Amino acid sequence: MQATAYTYDPETRRGSVLLDDGTPVEFGSEAFDAGGLRLLRPGQRVRIETAGEGARRRVTLVTLVTL
Repeated sequence: MQATAYTYDPETRRGSVLLDDGTPVEFGSEAFDAGGLRLLRPGQRVRIETAGEGARRRVTLVTLVTL
């Protein structure tokens, strides 16, 4: 699934993304580290993997969208 990076804190490696319907979903450092990224800027398109549904949905992987 694709989303847009919304927030990112380089010290904690945590942040949030906006799904295409505008829903914000937070991610922890584990999801960021799993994607192998070193930096993320708000507005970048990302590919995410999630687990759970509804209020329990969490991001398990964040990577950049590549063409």
